[in-house]
Amino acid sequence: MGLEAADDAGVYRLTPELALIQTVDFFTPIVNDPYQFGAIAAANALSDIYAMGGRPLMALNIVCFPLKTAPADTLKAILRGGLDKVHEAGALLVGGHSVEDAELKYGLAVTGVVHPDRIFTKAGARAGDLLVLTKPLGTGIIATALKGRLASKEAEEAAIRVMSTLNRAAAEALEGLEVHAVTDITGFGLLGHGLEMARASQVELTISASRVPVLSWAREYAAMGLVPGGSHANRRFCENHLTLEPGVDQVTQDLLSDAQTSGGLFIAVAPKDGETLMKRLKDAGVAEAAVIGEVTGTGIGRICVKP
Repeated sequence: MGLEAADDAGVYRLTPELALIQTVDFFTPIVNDPYQFGAIAAANALSDIYAMGGRPLMALNIVCFPLKTAPADTLKAILRGGLDKVHEAGALLVGGHSVEDAELKYGLAVTGVVHPDRIFTKAGARAGDLLVLTKPLGTGIIATALKGRLASKEAEEAAIRVMSTLNRAAAEALEGLEVHAVTDITGFGLLGHGLEMARASQVELTISASRVPVLSWAREYAAMGLVPGGSHANRRFCENHLTLEPGVDQVTQDLLSDAQTSGGLFIAVAPKDGETLMKRLKDAGVAEAAVIGEVTGTGIGRICVKP
């Protein structure tokens, strides 16, 4: 699985029973605390392994750091945050590479493993499947409010909690269930990544906006117009393949388009296993997971949003 599939990671079969997964991600700081930034960046990079159904084995640091303007302790805190998150995933940090740069950036290249017959992709969703989202939306909007110094401490803490939480427990809850498609919600937002799944699977997704988990502060900030530019781009990307039923207001559209960092898994699961999956997620502490819609038909790939 490579570039042609546009999936969450590349996969290389080694044997009939073992395949390697490889992914890379890094970005500029989105929170003020360097340790938390490192943890969030690491969780975000690890997420693509989980979205493919795999288990992370090892990671490499990617660092761009302004040595002349930022203290060394900042770099140490970032790397410590990343290392702690890699260890939480049960993986090893085995090296990395750093360059001096005017703009700080951090992330990971991650290698994982998966059984070739149990790879999750975006392309298998089927009519009748339930759609499950495992984390609330809104971190992009809260990050925008943080940059403008308008976010409350509670909002910041909630966003950090969501972004730094690994998708490990959510991925492990899928074991043995009839799961047809999985992706993780990151920069394209729920609508953008949902449309990728709809197109790859040649289906129509119907999402009930009222059932989508959202961080409460994000709705307030979106109503104030604190929406990142990437969210507007996401909505434009989807608009020709998107049906909005009456009652889906602008704030809701902004939330569904919100560019996430280290967002949750978006899962298409057979109806017979929906209840089992939700119970497993709750038991594993994935408390904000919700069934937010279903696959309502086949086609060229569309999304319908209901109030």
